[in-house]
Amino acid sequence: MRNVIYAINLTLDGCCDHTKFNPAEDLHEHYTRLLRDDAGVLVHGRKTYQLMVPYWPDIAKSQSETKEDIEFAQAFDSKKKIVFSRSLGSAEDENTRIVRTNLRDEILKLKQEPGKDILVGGVDIPSQLIELGLVDEYRFVVAPIVVGKGRRLFEGVNLPEKLQLKLVESKVFKSGSVALRYLKQ
Repeated sequence: MRNVIYAINLTLDGCCDHTKFNPAEDLHEHYTRLLRDDAGVLVHGRKTYQLMVPYWPDIAKSQSETKEDIEFAQAFDSKKKIVFSRSLGSAEDENTRIVRTNLRDEILKLKQEPGKDILVGGVDIPSQLIELGLVDEYRFVVAPIVVGKGRRLFEGVNLPEKLQLKLVESKVFKSGSVALRYLKQ
């Protein structure tokens, strides 16, 4: 059975709004490895999808950025993507499928399919999946920044009971950012 992995960047004060801070450049290799080694399918909501596409596919095609950016872009572009949206009319690439049905049922179906894990990004869809108890692994990269404003991680998430996680890996980057990998217990 495939796991659902939630990965996101955030600040020390819990801000996960990427319009309020820029993640460090030394994280591209970390996320490229995550895409290449662990992810079989990417799941996003409309907002996150539109932040990522066409930006990263364009970089993959143009090869106009740094080596690290291009490698990340190619890894991202090669993955199948599922976008949960009621308002998105069409996908911008052939690797993307728009889903308008029940989130829970679709994720449970994906978990049963063979292949690498399901990588979830953004805030809204992961928050719903956390409430449903469907996230198996959490990968946070915490930036050494305090922004004092912006959307906070888990803001508005209502859990039926406390969620206990086990730290299984950590890594400190040159930028001072820290990657933390937790498994649901």
